[in-house]
Amino acid sequence: MSVDISPSPDAVAKRKARLFRSLSTDSVLVLPNAWDAASAAVIAAVGATAIATTSGGVSWSLGRGDGQRLSRGEMVEAARRIVDSVDLPVTVDVERGYGPTPADVATTVRAVVEAGAVGVNLEDSTAVGGPLFDVAEQSARLRAARDEAAAAGLPELFINARTDVFLFAIGASEDRLGEVLARAAAYAKAGADGIFVPGLLDLDMLKTLCAESPLPVNAMAVAGGPSVIELTQVGVRRISLGTGLAQAAYTAARRAAAELLGTGGLTALDGSLDFSELDVLFRH
Repeated sequence: MSVDISPSPDAVAKRKARLFRSLSTDSVLVLPNAWDAASAAVIAAVGATAIATTSGGVSWSLGRGDGQRLSRGEMVEAARRIVDSVDLPVTVDVERGYGPTPADVATTVRAVVEAGAVGVNLEDSTAVGGPLFDVAEQSARLRAARDEAAAAGLPELFINARTDVFLFAIGASEDRLGEVLARAAAYAKAGADGIFVPGLLDLDMLKTLCAESPLPVNAMAVAGGPSVIELTQVGVRRISLGTGLAQAAYTAARRAAAELLGTGGLTALDGSLDFSELDVLFRH
């Protein structure tokens, strides 16, 4: 009689969570963001060590705009497909937690843990453009995420606390760095593992933030902004692209379609991945 010696789902998640934590603390983690199973598999195939989702890309792929216009269930199912498509740790952008209360956040965290994710991004904005949850409110939401991860059997879940102070230009410009540092300190006490500051790409400010923050800093790289090397040199420990790769992919699709419908040409397809290169990624 054969004996199944494959690891349990819980053991797999814990292994991936420990790996993700080591990647996040022992080196600089570069995360190309995926938006569906195919993009995740392609990213994994070129050597990524972990996968992050992008809420904007996931929303677009399902015919919605960004900004928590998906339901929690739709987001979780998209995350599950991504988790199932790769053998890498996956961290999920859960936007604002799919509800304002700590209980809402807890429900979302349990759902993504059950889907196999080992990390989350949780924003402190109440809506696109702001305002932000105050520090006490967001700290309670982060604490709920931490507690629920433990209750769901994954205390190792990596919680990346996103603050939108710079992205949405909250407050006077001269006060923003201090506000981020205050939030980083409070979020660390609430159980966050990292601080994500999209919209901040000034290298001098990032250097100060990285030196003074109690949490490792995640920056969002953008076209025309500082390179991975430059961000690393000022102390950034995690670098992601947000919707950047999804935008590039849809730009390529638009370019090829416009050529085909315009001149009838096919040159935009030059250099594309072969059918077999893509198809083999899903033969498992």
